[in-house]
Amino acid sequence: MNDAQITVVVVDDHRIVRDGLRALLSALPGIEVVGVAADGREAIHAVTETGPDVVVMDIQMPELDGIEATRFLVRRDPGLRVVMLTMNEDDETLLAAVRAGAVGYLLKGAGADEVERAIRAAAEGGMVFGAALAARVAAFFAGFTPPSAVAPEPFADLSDREREVLGLLAAGRSNDQIAAALYVSNKTVRNAVSGIYAKLHASGRAEAIVKAREAGYGRSEG
Repeated sequence: MNDAQITVVVVDDHRIVRDGLRALLSALPGIEVVGVAADGREAIHAVTETGPDVVVMDIQMPELDGIEATRFLVRRDPGLRVVMLTMNEDDETLLAAVRAGAVGYLLKGAGADEVERAIRAAAEGGMVFGAALAARVAAFFAGFTPPSAVAPEPFADLSDREREVLGLLAAGRSNDQIAAALYVSNKTVRNAVSGIYAKLHASGRAEAIVKAREAGYGRSEG
C-alpha cells in the first residue's frame, strides 16, 4: 500500500467537517478522497460506487448512524477499513464501534497529523486509536476471558430459588419485600433464607449479606 494511492470516503453530517477533511486529505501525497457522504445511507452508496480503501466515519448522523453503517459495510466487505472520527469518547460507544468492525477511533480534537497517520496505518492493515483511547481498548481486550476460563459460580450448593433470594437479601430487602418481588409466600422465603444460612455457614442475616456481597451479589438488584 506504500506505493499505491490510498482512496478514502469521508462521512460526516456536518458540511464544514466534510469539506475540511476533504481539503486536508486531498492535499496529502498518496491519499485521494473519492467520495463524501452526509449520513450512513449515503455512506453505503458512496462506498458501493467508489470502493475505497478507507472510510473516515462519523458516529452520530441522521438516517443511519456510523456504527450501523460500519457494521453493514464491514459484513459486506471484511477488507474495508473504517476509522471513526467522532466527538464520542465514552466506553460504550468506543466498544460498539470496535465490535461493528472499525479499525480506528479518533476524537475530533485530533490533529491533522494524527488523522493522516490513522488513515495510512488503517490502509496498511493496522488498528489505530487515539492516545487517550488506546489504553481503554487494550484493557477491554486484556480483560476478555474465554468461556472455558470463566470462574465457577460462587456458592455452588445453592438452588436457583436460593440464589434469587440471596441476591435480594444482599440488596438489603426484607423477607416481605423478597416475597413480593418473587411472587412467593413468606414461608418460601423463610425456608430459602434458612437454607442460605446453612450453606453459607452464616450465623445470621448480617453475616450472610457480607458473604454474599463479597461474592458479587446484590450489586444490581433494587
